[in-house]
Amino acid sequence: MKSGQEIKILIVDDVAENIQVAMNILKEESYTFSFANDGEEALSLINHHSFDLILLDIMMPKLNGYDVCKQLKSNPTSRDIPVIFLTAKNDVDAIAKGFDVGGIDYIVKPFHAGELLARTKTHLELYHAKRLLAQKNIELALKVEHQGERLLKEVEENQREMIYVLMEVMESTSDETGKHIKRVAESSRLLAHYTDYLSEEDEAVIFHAAPMHDIGKIAIPKEILHKPGKLTPEEFSIMQTHAQKGKDFLKNSKRKLLTAAAIIAHEHHEKWDGTGYPRGLKGDEIHIFGRIVALADVFDALTHKRQYKQAWQVDEAVNYIKSLSGIQFDPQLVDIFIEHLSEFVAILEE
Repeated sequence: MKSGQEIKILIVDDVAENIQVAMNILKEESYTFSFANDGEEALSLINHHSFDLILLDIMMPKLNGYDVCKQLKSNPTSRDIPVIFLTAKNDVDAIAKGFDVGGIDYIVKPFHAGELLARTKTHLELYHAKRLLAQKNIELALKVEHQGERLLKEVEENQREMIYVLMEVMESTSDETGKHIKRVAESSRLLAHYTDYLSEEDEAVIFHAAPMHDIGKIAIPKEILHKPGKLTPEEFSIMQTHAQKGKDFLKNSKRKLLTAAAIIAHEHHEKWDGTGYPRGLKGDEIHIFGRIVALADVFDALTHKRQYKQAWQVDEAVNYIKSLSGIQFDPQLVDIFIEHLSEFVAILEE
């Protein structure tokens, strides 16, 4: 986050008491607050001032929160500002629409103080990490024109550093553990190593990009993300948006590591037979990086305990993956996985 600099939050709500409650909760972090009582006033403030985060109510006079968010996201100067919907509307359709119009998160009133504090802090950290990365890449790109390959390596190192920062944020807010993320990266690199048409450079790229496969989960409501039981169809539909959210979060970078991470985040739930999401890609339409991480992610998830299931035995997980060769998984990758199974099991044991 911006060390020693003013962090500005805009709170938009037509009920003054709601604004005061949010300010009282967040004031311990020494943020600077502005507020608006309707959508038109909010847009006017945003046109004349810069903000690091917007807490936005939905049901307001003149202009509702959805329309405010649409206008923000259509404006190049404000489209990157994270918007958290803070509203009493708690039905699945309302939540889904909030994400569709560009919201990064959705908190239902009445909310817990700890939840508002944690989610505000998380999205501020992500916002400033993205801005820092963009600035670093601009600065380094200018230097590269004059200093060549040495600074290209510096760009890549900068991207790797920012990926690990984002990994820590993701680990603290999602159901992914740091060990799972690292095992998936190692298994993905191993699959890439035995894939004939991928180079050593491709192996390194997928190793560093794979940890971002579920970055979009930071935008999924915690009551869905951490639900111990089976998700309802409506909840699963919201959960599925994490693939698109992950791509949207990473898509603005043209550097190879983050470009690869965006592809992986977007495509690791596609299936070989075309029944996956979010686009229903089929076979070779799915990028090889997405196909590799899909297999590595499923194998690790099956063999480790999660909130909603017990860990499977390795033989059970292997038989499951074999049964879905040519259906969910690339059959060539399944063959590689089976042929070198002992090496993948060794990654689990490490």
